[in-house]
Amino acid sequence: MNVTIDGILYHVDTIGKGFPLLLLHGFTGDSTTWKPFLSQWSQEHQVITVDIIGHGKSASPIEVERYDIQSVAKDIKGILEHLGIEQANVLGYSMGGRLALSFSLLYPQFVYKLILESASPGLETKQEQDNRRIQDTNLSQFIRKNGIERFVDYWENIPLFHTQKKLSLHMQQEIRKQRFENSVIGLSNSLLGMGTGAQPSWWNRLQELKAETLLLTGEQDQKFCFIAEKMVKKMKHAKWQKFNECGHAIHVEQPEKFGTIVSVFLSN
Repeated sequence: MNVTIDGILYHVDTIGKGFPLLLLHGFTGDSTTWKPFLSQWSQEHQVITVDIIGHGKSASPIEVERYDIQSVAKDIKGILEHLGIEQANVLGYSMGGRLALSFSLLYPQFVYKLILESASPGLETKQEQDNRRIQDTNLSQFIRKNGIERFVDYWENIPLFHTQKKLSLHMQQEIRKQRFENSVIGLSNSLLGMGTGAQPSWWNRLQELKAETLLLTGEQDQKFCFIAEKMVKKMKHAKWQKFNECGHAIHVEQPEKFGTIVSVFLSN
């Protein structure tokens, strides 16, 4: 279904019955990211998948400020309200994890349990933010200049995703095909408005989180393991689980184990 929130069209799907579970995909992804888990999770939950602004079948407005992560978190609240949902479990991956964390801090009454897969509270210093904003701006300009195909060629070969080279050729082709479904404007503006350099730093507010939280990282993704180790020390109701022989996209590299761990956490 399509839902219009504050003038922006969002593509939203729901499946199953039970306590709501909201799923938020990563940068260059869309709601089909979660397709392998829907039959399992929808047995116990009303599963809600959203194409985040600038991705998939949702709108890709030209106004960069519309991609601001706090603005998008407000849109997520609007989507839940449209569906008549007062509280949900929320799972976010990478960019979707940063959005899930932002949503949980801005609208804590809506979040019962929180799962953050390879996610970050942002950067700790202004210097780091400024440097990252420059990187994101350069990458945004690269997309606009060279188009989606050249960008995807670059993106799938960055060190963050090197462990995905061990996936089957079919799986790699499926991921590549899905990335091509995105638009130049949507991806470039997502980097400018919702990139790690653009979002607020939430490090000093992590202790405010009331939702029981599960942090998930792959052991070969050393950067995000380091982040998760620091995060869990600042959070009152969090635990951290590391996946052996796995990189950034755990749900892609170890889907069976990932699906089971999420189900167990949500059912306890």
